[in-house]
Amino acid sequence: VGEGVRSFAVGDRVTVPFILSCGSCRECARARPTICERQQQPGFTQHGSFAQYVALPRAERNLLKLHDNISFVAAAALGCRTTTAYRAVVHRGRLAAGETLAVFGCGGVGLSAVMIGCSLGARVIAVDTSVGALARAKAFADLGGSVHTVDASAPADEVRNAVRALTPHAGGADLSIDAAGFKATCEHAVWCARRGGRVVQVGLPLGGCSPVVPMARVVGWELEIYGSHGMASDDFGPLLDALASGSLPVERLVGRCVSLAEGAKALEAMDDG
Repeated sequence: VGEGVRSFAVGDRVTVPFILSCGSCRECARARPTICERQQQPGFTQHGSFAQYVALPRAERNLLKLHDNISFVAAAALGCRTTTAYRAVVHRGRLAAGETLAVFGCGGVGLSAVMIGCSLGARVIAVDTSVGALARAKAFADLGGSVHTVDASAPADEVRNAVRALTPHAGGADLSIDAAGFKATCEHAVWCARRGGRVVQVGLPLGGCSPVVPMARVVGWELEIYGSHGMASDDFGPLLDALASGSLPVERLVGRCVSLAEGAKALEAMDDG
């Protein structure tokens, strides 16, 4: 525990968001710490997080105490997967019970979004090319709401028609989320939103990904398009409460637990799918 830290003591069980904000820039002053101008990210801009010991800056601002009944495995499963999805669905997407949520890409963030949508009582449409991922998405229907799946390996028009057919009056989703960050998933998300619907881009496009967004449709249908980047430490409370109550069983997204050495090999293996 460093000098000046008053809220934490040795032995406390804690977690952190993956975006560590500075608290003194213009965006932090506007209560937008996820776009902090001097943000730090463990594992990206500083050493961490796959180490036995990790030093974290500005603990009073960025550290969070865990409920006693939240395991370290569940806490590790939060980020940057479930926290990222939670902000995209709840804060940016404003999903309400009874609405339709379309999730494009059912990796870690996408499956978390499906789980959160079900817990809120939404009609969820999960879209992916992986049969296994769609089966895992379907399993979250027991949390409430419902889950329908669409195979994204079909031609683009067929995928979009299939998604829209599962929405009320085939009009499109209330909230459409690109959780993968690919050209196709981004374009699908926009084309599958209803009139006046919301689109959240939470999957991070990399490697020169250049989606073609139909801006005439955005204007004519008055679509709302939002970017979503992580989640601020101040917003963790309801999410941690949901974990503690069991309404968001993030442990179900964990396939297996490995050592730090094994984890390095597992990360390398992800390059091959």
